[in-house]
Amino acid sequence: MAGLQTASTGTRSTTTQSSSHAYTGPLIALTSLFFLWGFITCLNDILIPHLKKVFDLNYTESMLIQLCFFGAYFIVSLPAGALVKRISYKGGIVAGLLICAIGCALFIPAASLRVYGLFLGALFVLATGVTILQVAANPYVTILGAPETASSRLTLTQAFNSLGTTVAPFFGALLILSSATELAANATPEQINALRTAEAAAVKFPYLLLAIAFLVLAAIFAFLKLPKVEEEEETQHIGHDAGSAWNYRHLVLGAVGIFVYVGAEVSIGSFLVNFLGDPTIAGLKSETAANYVSYYWGGAMVGRFIGSAAMRYIDDAKTLAFNALVAAALLLITVLTTGHFAMWAILSIGLFNSIMFPTIFSLALKGLGRHTSQGSGILCLAIVGGALLPLLQGALADHFGIHLAFLMPIVCYLYIAYYGAIGSRPAA
Repeated sequence: MAGLQTASTGTRSTTTQSSSHAYTGPLIALTSLFFLWGFITCLNDILIPHLKKVFDLNYTESMLIQLCFFGAYFIVSLPAGALVKRISYKGGIVAGLLICAIGCALFIPAASLRVYGLFLGALFVLATGVTILQVAANPYVTILGAPETASSRLTLTQAFNSLGTTVAPFFGALLILSSATELAANATPEQINALRTAEAAAVKFPYLLLAIAFLVLAAIFAFLKLPKVEEEEETQHIGHDAGSAWNYRHLVLGAVGIFVYVGAEVSIGSFLVNFLGDPTIAGLKSETAANYVSYYWGGAMVGRFIGSAAMRYIDDAKTLAFNALVAAALLLITVLTTGHFAMWAILSIGLFNSIMFPTIFSLALKGLGRHTSQGSGILCLAIVGGALLPLLQGALADHFGIHLAFLMPIVCYLYIAYYGAIGSRPAA
């Protein structure tokens, strides 16, 4: 694949300095979406140990939750990109919110019937809506303002995404995991069945609240006036036919970066409750361990607020490479140690995860011009890493133990370091 010249016309008919203040309101509204889908995504980390117990699943089976949720990104992302291009960013946001509401509502019959397959189906529908939101909102944020501050702007909105992931474990521990009770040694099959039915029903109320929240947001965005913006004009290309976003090397490598990043982040988060419950680590009860998960996601939130300011002055790609190397080192410490040292090493990875997704995303979309919508769809397609890599780690945990399974994400972070140092440069 031949490269492209970095010289660009850089013009946007609606993105001027004089009108930048008009984007403040829309950016605030969009931030609520980032918060909510972060909340929904992180709630899976609570659902995994909860449903693992309700349905007596092994690690691989419990990771089907992430397979169905993030598998939707793989199936829906490209059609979502085409949909958003056809009905506008605003239309895509409203459609995504309505589908999310339906997905949340489906948890109620799934819990009533206590069928694991129905839970997985509800998660897939919910993730379909989230995928459409991601495809619409991420590039919209990069376009609503000056191109040179796109990474900083997206990092700031992603910080509120991390606020959602930080709050979700407390919410899940209070409303879902608090229903967990220990079975008596002499419990009858009828008593066991009644207890599991009650625990399954614990998800009804929180997901009903979320369904209502999505419906309210859909109504707000339907009536909200969002500015119509034009994607940056296509850069001047030399040496290849720029008829597709797939022709951009840094986009394709960035898609791999998104794949391994989301896979690593989700794999770590998915196993935290069980990992912190391991007697060789901290021996915490599920409800207590869920509260500690907030440190992992809270670190990402703090890092994104810091990064949104710092990355106005420091190089995006170098920061990405540095953070990835530190995350890999912390994982190695986690694998090689036990007790609270291993616990805090893995929880602190969230701080260094912070800027990775928005930075990879914005670096990969740089210079795509009219192919930005397609490029966003490709990048969201790569979020399927959150479906496949946790499943792989689940299989490793079943065969080698949960501790050694954390070797897998190390490889992911090493690739991200490569992308930041070398792969993110547009080919000349």
